Amino acid sequence: MPTSSASTTDSARSASGGVQSLERAFDLLERMADAGGEVGLSELSASSGLPLPTIHRLMRTLVSCGYVRQQPNRRYALGPRLIRLGESASRLLGTWARPYLARLVEETGETANMALLDGDEVVYVAQVPSKHSMRMFTEVGRRVLPHSTGVGKALLAGFPPEEVRALLGRTGMPAATEKTITTPDGFLAALEDVRRLGYAMDDNEQEIGVRCLAVPVPDSPTAAAISISGPAGRVTESAKERIVPVLQQVAVELSEALSTAPSS
Repeated sequence: MPTSSASTTDSARSASGGVQSLERAFDLLERMADAGGEVGLSELSASSGLPLPTIHRLMRTLVSCGYVRQQPNRRYALGPRLIRLGESASRLLGTWARPYLARLVEETGETANMALLDGDEVVYVAQVPSKHSMRMFTEVGRRVLPHSTGVGKALLAGFPPEEVRALLGRTGMPAATEKTITTPDGFLAALEDVRRLGYAMDDNEQEIGVRCLAVPVPDSPTAAAISISGPAGRVTESAKERIVPVLQQVAVELSEALSTAPSS
């Protein structure tokens, strides 16, 4: 009996009900990102378990669409069209986070932020300002080096020490204030505190008179952190004991919201 078009389509579906070739293509893109953005076909075959002909066919399609480019050395690199997708996704991520940041402001009284790690820099993607007349303001889209910020510490706390040292070697550790951590050993010790305590703190390290408390968003599709910032006179030790549990709870709820996919 001839194979119908419906049965052919079904055979291309994965066990999860999706289109297998699409799932494989996105898996390859993520493996490329994990490998630093440039890989060879043999590396992709070894890590994915897919045969070389299948990978070659998928990569050829991705190249023709501009999502991957082939280098002169025959290796493959992530392509420029992904930048537009990433920028749009970052803006949407900030939009989705705003209700959770608004809740932080209501419960803590301080300005709430969300930040991502973009390359070697921290970029702020969302903010809800405090209702106090004296409040902190960080422009959405602003980029800062991670070593002097609470969100930077929260974002890097889950990275291996050698990767953190490499990043700091690329960015340097300029002092924003006299309290900025300016040595890799000092920063790694601060990250150990983040892992032990479950939150990060910027204590006058980015700007004198300002304290920031931050936590990572667990299991976020990209490294993300949320924070509150305010005058050091309000973000005191006693205030910290009240604020940190709220930050941690909101981070968990935001993580659940980001990972919830609509059912088909």
